[in-house]
Amino acid sequence: MAHSSKEMTGADILVRCLHEENVEFVFGYPGGAVLHIYDAIYHQDKFKHILVRHEQAALHAADAYSRSTGKVGVALVTSGPGATNAITGIATAYMDSIPMVIISGQVPTFAIGEDAFQECDTVGITRPCVKHNFLVKDVKDIAATMKKAFYVAASGRPGPVLVDIPKDITANKCLFDYPKTVALRSYNPVTKGHLGQIKKAIKLLADAKRPMIYTGGGVVLGDASVHIIKLAESLGIPVTSTLMGLGGFPASSKNFLGMLGMHGTYEANMAMQECDVLLAVGARFDDRVIGNIKHFMSHPKTIIHIDIDPSSISKRVKIDVPIVGDVKSVLADMNELIATEKPAQNTSALANWFKQIDAWRSKLCLNFAQSDEFIKPQYVIQKLHEVTKGEAFVTSDVGQHQMWAAQYYKFNDPRRWINSGGLGTMGVGLPYAMGVQFAHPNAQVACVTGEGSIQMNIQELSTCAQYHLPIKVILLNNRYLGMVRQWQEFFYENRYSESYMDSLPDFVKLAEAYGHVGMQITKPGDVEGALKEAFAMKSRFVFMDFITDQKENVFPMVPNGKGLSEMILANQIGAEDL
Repeated sequence: MAHSSKEMTGADILVRCLHEENVEFVFGYPGGAVLHIYDAIYHQDKFKHILVRHEQAALHAADAYSRSTGKVGVALVTSGPGATNAITGIATAYMDSIPMVIISGQVPTFAIGEDAFQECDTVGITRPCVKHNFLVKDVKDIAATMKKAFYVAASGRPGPVLVDIPKDITANKCLFDYPKTVALRSYNPVTKGHLGQIKKAIKLLADAKRPMIYTGGGVVLGDASVHIIKLAESLGIPVTSTLMGLGGFPASSKNFLGMLGMHGTYEANMAMQECDVLLAVGARFDDRVIGNIKHFMSHPKTIIHIDIDPSSISKRVKIDVPIVGDVKSVLADMNELIATEKPAQNTSALANWFKQIDAWRSKLCLNFAQSDEFIKPQYVIQKLHEVTKGEAFVTSDVGQHQMWAAQYYKFNDPRRWINSGGLGTMGVGLPYAMGVQFAHPNAQVACVTGEGSIQMNIQELSTCAQYHLPIKVILLNNRYLGMVRQWQEFFYENRYSESYMDSLPDFVKLAEAYGHVGMQITKPGDVEGALKEAFAMKSRFVFMDFITDQKENVFPMVPNGKGLSEMILANQIGAEDL
């Protein structure tokens, strides 16, 4: 274990802990309660501190760094408003199971509870939206606490862990002693799946007439992509994915049916509804994925569910074959058994199943007509995919643009699609792109956003200028809060209450004011050329303002409270009429 022969301040110990965990970047914003820590950072060069312009952006950037690398993201904020500004970022990471360690400053221990300047109960406030949190009350506990924090964040079902450190604790001194291992009596996540349950699952899949694999974010976070591909190909089973799982199974595979759920493809939703054996991997059957539960379960099906988190199994839907364990480990065991036992399959039934799927595919539910007059947002994403050859990291904010990016950018690799799924946080797109670009400095990084979302963290244009980040912003500008407007059109009789974005800035001039390149694109014929020009500027941040069709909606759409087969398609004919 790492240790020191002379006493060190708590701030120096904290920095040494980050060194021991091989931290590359700390995203943060200084303030009074963390000045000892910032002084210790000044005297080291093993990790780089990234100065954001708002604490929320620090959390989002650290979050995206983690999503795109699989490593633990680290953020540092001060007490009081610094900590409360970080809450949205913490909750965003918590909902999507992203491993992070957040260090927050706190007023001195003797002032806690006295309503001191910039005091708030950070541990209490964050308790509902962290995997765990700590309040360090003794300098001797810093090292052990940090070791626990990184372990808890990354193991089992990942999540954010907060460490709240009072200012006097960072000034006090003790010997540095960093433990090599950590053992928590009350926390021992299961990683190995039950062999009997795995064998049962394989037999069910082999005997099935209409099998289906449903993958979620756990496949990406668990680095199980290779194993799910092997399983699907060896058994010849169709695959669908949640919004968070995109890229975990290649979109170019003939077995892939696209994303499912509220804005999923017709074929994915119909196959999910009518399958007889369903294998769910690292997914949680949330409301945006399966729609109405009673409708979903009205078609009898046997459900197998693999998940590291036992509390996610049978939480919303009754599971027939639960398998608790690390998805990568469980899938590896399944593939090994399939390879050795070679289970017989109902090949004729499987062929008929794919014929039915092809009939659903023939609906061409994602087709759209690009006009000569207005830029269709779907067209921009299609051209983005072509220009980047499908190899870019794509971050998005939340809304219509997010759904179009998910539908039309065909992800073949995991950890390339970075967005807020569970919490649905507007404002993440630009700081997400920052975190990804720091993690992958030579990669193409595109931020797909809307004019509503981008303004929520637009101050980060300053951070991008300071660190010379060559991000490309793809703004699909329809002058509306698009998804809000779409719901108001469908369900509120076209009463567009506060969804029109009036008084927008000149985004080109705004980008240029920060020293970036700005472009506005108004004609469909200019879309491809503008994208090529932007991505050819490999060292420049380019802000692209695409003026798109205001009335375009996201289809297919499963209305709230409806079932998966009750989709509205682009021509607004319900699935029951097709």
